[in-house]
Amino acid sequence: MDITDGQWEAVKPLFRAVEAKNTTRGRPLRDPRDVLNGVLWILRTGAPWKDMPDRYPPYQTCHRRFQYWVKYGLFQKLTAMLVEDLYKRGKIDIRETFIDGSFAPSKKGALLLARQNAVKAPKSWQFQTLLVFLSPQTWNTLPHMK
Repeated sequence: MDITDGQWEAVKPLFRAVEAKNTTRGRPLRDPRDVLNGVLWILRTGAPWKDMPDRYPPYQTCHRRFQYWVKYGLFQKLTAMLVEDLYKRGKIDIRETFIDGSFAPSKKGALLLARQNAVKAPKSWQFQTLLVFLSPQTWNTLPHMK
């Protein structure tokens, strides 16, 4: 789902001011609407930049422009305008929103606890306490405690 024509007409003036600075050197800039659609696709799906579909500009271009827009405050203004548009059309209620910022890194191979044998397992009190709370027998007890 890409940005609509009406939404693009509303936010286009923001891009004209920023993009006018970069027209003197290097390659011609990609269409900001296409780049914005690519950035919004990444933000909507949560996929890595390199997994961006071919219908958008190269992921390096989208990522670089996204960083530029964030650095100079354009993206904050842009999201505020788009959220206001969705609110006016009844598509979103901005009084009841939140952002989930959870992040879970993963490493190659097996989990650290799964790889350790009994001799090398941690013996600290923190590890023992963790095992108690991870035990299925305590799951029924914990909700009743205050």
